[in-house]
Amino acid sequence: MMQWSLFLLILMGQCFFFTCQLYKYDFIKEKKTWDEAQKYCREKYTDLATVYDMTDMKRLRASTEKQETGWIGLRSNPETDNRMWHWSLPGVEFNDSDTKTEWAKDEPNDKLQSENCVKMDGFKWSDVHCNERNNFICYNETQEPSKTFHVITNALCWPEAQNYCREHHTDLVSGLNQLHDTDLKNKIQSQSMLWIGLFRDTWRWSDGSNSSFRNWNLELFKDDDSKKCAKCAMLNGKWDSDDCNTKRSFFCYKDRFVLIKKKKTWEDALYYCRENYNDLASITNLKEQRWIQQKAKNASTAFVWLGLRYTCTLEFWFWVSDEVVGYKNWASGGRNDECDMSGGMERGGEHKWSSQPDNNTYNFICSTF
Repeated sequence: MMQWSLFLLILMGQCFFFTCQLYKYDFIKEKKTWDEAQKYCREKYTDLATVYDMTDMKRLRASTEKQETGWIGLRSNPETDNRMWHWSLPGVEFNDSDTKTEWAKDEPNDKLQSENCVKMDGFKWSDVHCNERNNFICYNETQEPSKTFHVITNALCWPEAQNYCREHHTDLVSGLNQLHDTDLKNKIQSQSMLWIGLFRDTWRWSDGSNSSFRNWNLELFKDDDSKKCAKCAMLNGKWDSDDCNTKRSFFCYKDRFVLIKKKKTWEDALYYCRENYNDLASITNLKEQRWIQQKAKNASTAFVWLGLRYTCTLEFWFWVSDEVVGYKNWASGGRNDECDMSGGMERGGEHKWSSQPDNNTYNFICSTF
């Protein structure tokens, strides 16, 4: 009876239609310094805006009709942050400890100081100045292997090569999977001095995101120690650096999902999310799974509760947000169709789902809209 009552409570509760957006942007027209803007966004939203790709840039620009320039959440901290390597293609992470990296002997070495871009010579990588001019390799998102990689024989500096690839293809070739691809190796064979999509800088996002996306205005941008904060010009969507104490309008973003580091039973977690946010989180596709698992990594418990529940009265699993359980990510043998079971995601490993007794106490993920 308790199971049925809880099921009715869920169905009669706050069931909202979710869009596929994982976060949304708001333009704040008040003028503030970068630090003041950051504080404002963290108090009223999630943080100053993080941008992940060109789709985000379109959404950011669509958040206001004004043609002015506003702060985004990118800041350079050369005194405290070491330069970090990034792949140009959003979503591809660089791991310097990977044994499959192809650095040439004694590279990277910063031989001429601040060598922040990478070229490939005979399949071996070297760090060099980004203003060198080299041919380069573009990557296309396509199902046809012969059209995936394009060697561009038009020598450009690294930022110009990146812009070219993003305008005419998808991005500069990025990631070990692409660089070890047989089709790519056959296409370039022994060609030398080709830019690849690997770069480093001291720019970091306010929310700690590892987004490697940069959209600098090449005619204006200089990595100047006196200009450590990033602004976005709405006229063309390009970025430039500025003195952080300048007062400007700014962009905040609101994350759709938030990790709550409180230990609660599944039912208490459900009430907490509905009272303070929107609902316990639902996962309906791979993109949402990847987004939420990044948050789960910071949990203090082995699992995090999701809005996934089993009703033994009706004998099926359901999302409390009334979404269809289409996408599934169950661990092997992890699904247990019994009463008083709810769905939890692993904090680590492959972040698979499993049935957990709903009186266990875990951290949990709330949806905010």
